[in-house]
Amino acid sequence: MGSPKSKSALERLGQDIRGARLRRGIAVADLAVRAGTSPSTVARLEKGDPGVAIGTLADVLVVLGLVERLADLIDIRKDDLGLALIAERQPRRGRSFAATLRRKQARDETAQAETDIVDPDGAAF
Repeated sequence: MGSPKSKSALERLGQDIRGARLRRGIAVADLAVRAGTSPSTVARLEKGDPGVAIGTLADVLVVLGLVERLADLIDIRKDDLGLALIAERQPRRGRSFAATLRRKQARDETAQAETDIVDPDGAAF
């Protein structure tokens, strides 16, 4: 099914949704009507059921006035590991195409100068 970590995170999310609903004094049936779903789906969401669609979660959060929290769930500007990996993969300094071409030409000229000169008669110098 899912990992124990994801299961506990979904259960905690469900508990938080239930707590937010109770603080607002909204019944499960009322929340379900406002979110466009069934009371049993809201109950499953509050229990941390992984089978509840993310769209349903978003609709419930809209009703509770917490939908902006869903948008901030994965903020790539705060993804320390991802930012570190990107920084590691970036080149230390960039090179223009012209510099790369000049370097290649210099290597070719050096390689050509280092080759033996062969006399048409077959004698090498």
